[in-house]
Amino acid sequence: MKKLPIVLLLMMTVLMMTGCYNRHTPSRFQLKDSTRFADTLTQAQFDSLSREQQDSADFAVKHHYSVGFNFIVRADSLELISQQPEEIVSNMTVDSFSVPKDAPIAVTDIRIMSSDSIDSVWVQLVTEQYKTGWTHESQLLSRVDPDDPISQFISTFSNRHLIIFMIVISLIAVGYITRKLLRQNSHIVHFNDINSFYPTLLALIVASSATFYATIQNFAPETWRDFYFHPTLNPFSQPWPIEIFLISVWAMLIVGIAAVDDTRHQLKFDDAFWYLCGLGAVCAVDYIVFSISTLYYIGYVLLVLYIWFAIRTYFKHNRDTYICGNCGAKLHRKGRCPYCGAMNE
Repeated sequence: MKKLPIVLLLMMTVLMMTGCYNRHTPSRFQLKDSTRFADTLTQAQFDSLSREQQDSADFAVKHHYSVGFNFIVRADSLELISQQPEEIVSNMTVDSFSVPKDAPIAVTDIRIMSSDSIDSVWVQLVTEQYKTGWTHESQLLSRVDPDDPISQFISTFSNRHLIIFMIVISLIAVGYITRKLLRQNSHIVHFNDINSFYPTLLALIVASSATFYATIQNFAPETWRDFYFHPTLNPFSQPWPIEIFLISVWAMLIVGIAAVDDTRHQLKFDDAFWYLCGLGAVCAVDYIVFSISTLYYIGYVLLVLYIWFAIRTYFKHNRDTYICGNCGAKLHRKGRCPYCGAMNE
């Protein structure tokens, strides 16, 4: 813990740097996004608007996007219809065209068609080639991501196929690394840990963050949805659930750096490499287990048990009770010194 002042200074520096990231909707099409403006309206300002303006502001708040919002096509393609929604609803012959994957598009108009039994919300979009077309909102949102790197990262990380892949890879990695480390009597977090609390703290932060993330999904899904459409790296400009989550993400990064630094100083390169691989595997399993189990409300009990187990294990097995007779390094058990390699009986 003697490096705590350095870690705190690093934390303050990183948090100040978050102010340099100003989330904005890329203005590829020079269109004004009115969504954020709608969020800042007072009741008096809202009442002074025309009926059409009130409907537009209300839509922006409820749907988290409005005219001028930019998307990126995430699916293989997005089908747009050239004619007006009224013609489509009336079953008239229409033409359509496809927008390819990764193409940017922007919202130019929104229309509510109450007579449409499929989806009453129609959205008009413009491509980079300035071709315009209409589609249902449900069709649109299932095939696009907001044109922001943070939103796209959230979408990718939340993909079900990626989660399944991570589960399989994590289980294989944990099994392999645990077997290798235990057979060599090497260091591994929670079981044969190094004399640093940072790795244990990192695992606990990952588990807590995953639990809190799932909690937001359960109890405040619209808050998370608004953050998805309007992300930021600055935790102090968001509602308190998102603020706590972002602070935990920054804490994860800072504690992770401290854990790597402590490991590098306490172990030789090859031992440090395998220890950090094991730590990464444990953190991956923590994320998967707690983010999924909390959706079914059992993650809270698991988190309490995990915190108790991690802290109890660390303080039980990681006390410096011996000193190496060769180099004078502090040891918490007899045997080979991890610093100089000398045997201490």
